[in-house]
Amino acid sequence: MRRSIVPGALVLCASLLALPAPQPVSAQQAPAGPPQVNIARLDYGLKARALADGVYVVEGANADFTPANGCNIINTGFITTGAGVLVINTGTSRLYGEQLRALIERTTREPIVQVLHLNLHPDYFLGNQAFANVPIAATAATRAGMQREAASYETNLYRLCGDWMKGTEARLPTQTIGPGPLRIGQREFELREYRGHTASDLVLVDKTSGVAFVGGLVFADRVPTTPHADPKAWLATLDTLAGLKPGTVVPSHGPVHTGLRGLQQTRDYLQWLDGSFSRWAALGWEMNEVLRAAPPEAFARWAAWPAEYTRNVAHLYPGYERAVLQRSKGP
Repeated sequence: MRRSIVPGALVLCASLLALPAPQPVSAQQAPAGPPQVNIARLDYGLKARALADGVYVVEGANADFTPANGCNIINTGFITTGAGVLVINTGTSRLYGEQLRALIERTTREPIVQVLHLNLHPDYFLGNQAFANVPIAATAATRAGMQREAASYETNLYRLCGDWMKGTEARLPTQTIGPGPLRIGQREFELREYRGHTASDLVLVDKTSGVAFVGGLVFADRVPTTPHADPKAWLATLDTLAGLKPGTVVPSHGPVHTGLRGLQQTRDYLQWLDGSFSRWAALGWEMNEVLRAAPPEAFARWAAWPAEYTRNVAHLYPGYERAVLQRSKGP
């Protein structure tokens, strides 16, 4: 059943609608490079790049959080529908949200009518203050996770990002949304919910253009983040996503691309991580030994290596150690 966005709680039924055929990458889709940050003015240098008619990405740096890049490492986006603008994620800070909103208002005369969050991580929603008069939607699991983590997100990002975070306070979604078809104005979308990167990972597909906003499920040329990850569930999700044969893929981190390149990179990395952590835990390796292990050469060339790998070890390796201990104890 099709539903349009309405105020209040929003729950959409599951659907197996086929995705549109991938569209070729046009000249306007050529990479624009990272934003030109002005630290003195606290200007993120945000730019809107058209991926298809009415579909825009606002690219962040393919890097780790640093004051030098404004801690702007996420690709956000927005889509015009004829009845208003759908915004996909709002960035790392109140300031980012304000500059994103100003960019949208410079790009189109359509009003902003909906914000959608794809998962619970801080760079997806800490810009919400700038959209306080707009319905903001996320899954129930994502909203609960945001509520649980908001205080620690604020503390950590103030520490990492400094003045870029001035005045930032977490504002939670005001609507609940689920997987299924979604219509706003003349646009039809498909929302799909998966798990693996977090407990609830939304993918938004614009059915007209085939552009897919895949959130944190796919990383391109960057080490995946894992604070809420389940590698085995994530790998299963990637197998499902590959079957959808996406056209233009907008990951939250890394360059926009066509086809399965980023998905395959993410799968390769998670397979290596899962297999290596399982083997090393069985051998009794300690975390310091795991941190010193040499990765495949390709991974060491990606953005955020080795910092993100260090966090991967801290997030995930204790779980592999516990699994070995439980098996050794027997039934």
